[in-house]
Amino acid sequence: NPDGSKMGVFFTTGQFNISSNSKIALDKLVKVFNMYPETNILIEGHTDNVGSDASNMTLSQKRASAVGSYLKEAGIKASRLTIKWYGETQPKVENTTAADKAENRRVEFGITANEKMKAEAAKEAENN
Repeated sequence: NPDGSKMGVFFTTGQFNISSNSKIALDKLVKVFNMYPETNILIEGHTDNVGSDASNMTLSQKRASAVGSYLKEAGIKASRLTIKWYGETQPKVENTTAADKAENRRVEFGITANEKMKAEAAKEAENN
């Protein structure tokens, strides 16, 4: 993303099924994740503010879990995945318009070096 924001997968109101467009995005991410096997992947589920706090918390969990399952089926090791969910507590934008709400119904990714990659980087730094 040119603006430096996280890549995301987006959902229809009240839904956690992965759309065909989201599958295309996820398939591209799987290729990237496979190029960097020494990384851990954080999957974070979010919702807009439609519905109760409790139902949105559950919905965001289902969204994040659906994405995690998709990645595992695509061959990403479960040990690399951390799944978290936040309901409507972390909107990307105000929930004022339909377009804004759509932007908040998302799963985002964070990618971090795992311990092996960190150890190799530290060893390389010592040798330089």
